[in-house]
Amino acid sequence: MALTGALCHTLLAATGFTNKSLRALTAGLLGSDYQPNQMTYDLRRLRLNGLIRRLPRSNRYMLIDDGIRIAVFYTKIYNRLLVPLTAADQPQAPPDMRAALAPITRHVDEYARRGRLPLAA
Repeated sequence: MALTGALCHTLLAATGFTNKSLRALTAGLLGSDYQPNQMTYDLRRLRLNGLIRRLPRSNRYMLIDDGIRIAVFYTKIYNRLLVPLTAADQPQAPPDMRAALAPITRHVDEYARRGRLPLAA
């Protein structure tokens, strides 16, 4: 999630981004260290999945159109849906928000059961 958030920060960078610049943004969003080898791995995965491209004869990358859309989408989903829903589990959350979380929890548990994944405690 921190990586997609960092990619959203780079949308305005017309010259692209480097391993080092994206790693600094990602580490800041994580609030912890983010090793260069982790960033190299993540950049490679993003490139192989067609979300970024490497600029010729440089160590800079650019988000392609799909990469921009996906980074913004995941960041919005996280901030607008996942954060409030995970807060809904807390006792101080409004009852209607806690009630909205119940069917989602049931569906996720059902998918996990069908996939034979262990259920969260």
